[in-house]
Amino acid sequence: MRVQDFNKQELKKLFTPKPNSHKGQNGKVMVIGGSKLFHAASLWPLKVASRMTDMVFYSSVTENNQIVQKAKEEFRDGIIVPRLKIEDYIEEADCILIGPGLPRKSGEEEGDDDTKKLTEGLLKKYPHKKWVIDGGSLQTIDLAFIPQTAILTPHAKEFETLFKVKIKNSKGKNETQNSKVAEIVRQKAEVYKCVVLLKGQVDVVSDGETTVQIKGGNAGMTKGGTGDVLAGLVAALYCKNSAFLSACAGSYINKKAGDELFEKVGYYFNTSDLVSQIPQTMRNLSAI
Repeated sequence: MRVQDFNKQELKKLFTPKPNSHKGQNGKVMVIGGSKLFHAASLWPLKVASRMTDMVFYSSVTENNQIVQKAKEEFRDGIIVPRLKIEDYIEEADCILIGPGLPRKSGEEEGDDDTKKLTEGLLKKYPHKKWVIDGGSLQTIDLAFIPQTAILTPHAKEFETLFKVKIKNSKGKNETQNSKVAEIVRQKAEVYKCVVLLKGQVDVVSDGETTVQIKGGNAGMTKGGTGDVLAGLVAALYCKNSAFLSACAGSYINKKAGDELFEKVGYYFNTSDLVSQIPQTMRNLSAI
């Protein structure tokens, strides 16, 4: 199987808000994530999505909802949604991101969600919605609940756990190994009729028909939270773009932003810096 490099000219196909558009026409994202142990994991995708869409519905445990409420002036438009009110807003959202920061084991902390029950229940009830599935949700759900056209954003271990298959994470040095990993990703995407974005030093994205690799990034992006930023970025793009383009473009933009930060400060940047860099990177790329 031939694995293509992502063609950055594809970024020209991304949706761009019209000058005369109104609030709500440029995307609405719902973020369902976070726990008492993992606070920031659901806040990073909230921050990046709020810079790209007209509305963000954010639902986490009570403590995280309160944190966001205090910082509400940071994002352009958003609504804090209690867990019991999630379904009131799912239909309105263009895309739902579920999983970042959700506990891997139910009952890790008193008051946390049962991630498996929450995720599978929503996926089963709303299979027609656009879903990006990440983090704790990927680590707990059964394959039968994956909706067609969903985007999955696993790292290597999550991929192995979800699909019950062994792979070696690509290091970009062994083309034969890279091709084998890409073929496994393609097969799973084809069988489950979804888009898989396997995160790594070289990201692999497949919809079962086309498979691409996205190179780039640096060791500064090993810091906790960069994968959550990617998930939020992909979800924001998926509001108004195809699943495959959203996954490819999200991967490319995220890595490019990390590389532009490296040019400025070397490895010495954090996830907040990455969130702030992404809008500038997207502006730079729009001039291509």
